[in-house]
Amino acid sequence: MHGLFRWSSKWWPGVIPLAIVWALAAWISTSPMEADLAARSNAALKDTLLDQTSIEVSGRDVTFTANAFSEDGRRSAVAVLQSVAGVRLVNDESRLVPEAKPFVWSAERDVARVTLSGNSPLPATKGKLLDAARATLAGVEVVDQMKLSRGAPPRFDTAALLLVEQIGKLKDGKVILSDNSVTLSGMARDLGGREAIAAALKNLPDGFSVAANDIKAPPYVFQANKDPVTVTLTMSGYVPDNNVHATIAAAAARKFFGEKIVDNVKASMGAPSRFLNAVVPALGALSRLSTGTLVVTDREVKISGDALYEAAVPQIRASLAKDSPEGWQITTELSVKPAAAPVDPGVCQQLFLELLAKGKIRFEPGRASIDPDSAGLLDRLIEIAMRCPTANIDIAGHTDADGEDAFNQALSEKRAQAVTDYLVKAGLPAGRFTALGYGSSQPVASNDTDEGKAQNRRIEFLVR
Repeated sequence: MHGLFRWSSKWWPGVIPLAIVWALAAWISTSPMEADLAARSNAALKDTLLDQTSIEVSGRDVTFTANAFSEDGRRSAVAVLQSVAGVRLVNDESRLVPEAKPFVWSAERDVARVTLSGNSPLPATKGKLLDAARATLAGVEVVDQMKLSRGAPPRFDTAALLLVEQIGKLKDGKVILSDNSVTLSGMARDLGGREAIAAALKNLPDGFSVAANDIKAPPYVFQANKDPVTVTLTMSGYVPDNNVHATIAAAAARKFFGEKIVDNVKASMGAPSRFLNAVVPALGALSRLSTGTLVVTDREVKISGDALYEAAVPQIRASLAKDSPEGWQITTELSVKPAAAPVDPGVCQQLFLELLAKGKIRFEPGRASIDPDSAGLLDRLIEIAMRCPTANIDIAGHTDADGEDAFNQALSEKRAQAVTDYLVKAGLPAGRFTALGYGSSQPVASNDTDEGKAQNRRIEFLVR
């Protein structure tokens, strides 16, 4: 017995190396086979419609996990694996992608980014929607918060891609597709954007409808800025059409006699009613300021800047209130430009000559009523007169040679008096001014041409 025990003790250590060799041989023989079976199984599934697919092989048994988009797709994938040569058993651990009821997808735009969220029926659909958003919104960050779900309505892809295009037309807002129903909210990026979106929605696939379209148009803004440093009037923003544009440009050219006009205005729909009737008098008010800004938005006129003298402030406000359309809101923020340094009468005369060489005081044809377009020029003449407070000034009226001499003489006197009255109304002493009329007796150009006649119809300031 002891001999047998001693023999066993000697034999047992030799078994351990044999077991290791056997295990190593088994691993070497099965590992390549399992890897090959896994590779062929994955290759067999490459054309199937699955998400998050995973294959694990143990011997010749395959464990299959995935998210399937239909029961048929799930069974089909299992059948494909069972047909792979060498597979003995398929352990199916796949599951169906959750179904969304209702099936909701959305796209939202804010200042910084666009976020796609809600449900997408397939990975390929997610990819198409993301690519379309990036193409439509070049340079804007696109965030993907979509999840895969079953239950999408037929032609979901077509409807969602159409809605992605509309996000590009928004400044901010949200588009929601709930089953077959579309809801939109937010503000269009450009004027006309709201109408463009409404037109595009008519191309939604059959069966889809718009439950609510609350897209708002951006504010309809017209702006004008008068800059005395660059001596420019810059107009920007929108007008209803080219005819209104031409009318506003012509009004600006009459009212701003000395400024270079920079016209950056565009024609676009969406103007409030009586837009032109609000803009033209507002430009007249701006012409009376040394520096100022005009903003016309929706049904509101805002004007700010520096008047040339104290009495001009209430005059400008009263004129705007009288001439603006009913129902429009008028907001003014007006101050007075600091008074310029006094000058001697000789300099004052030179300043009058230079100013009247740039612009002319206009009157209604055949009458002594001052054209409102001349208000800006008259305010500049008043500012000069205030700089030489001790000088007396003759205001001389002249006409062309058309008509009878007596009529022209009387008209020239009345026009000179109308200008004098304007200056006195501004606060200047009446005793400083003498209104004189010369009719057509002192022409500065030929009365044989319309251009010459226009030059002869004039008001002169003569410092004594």
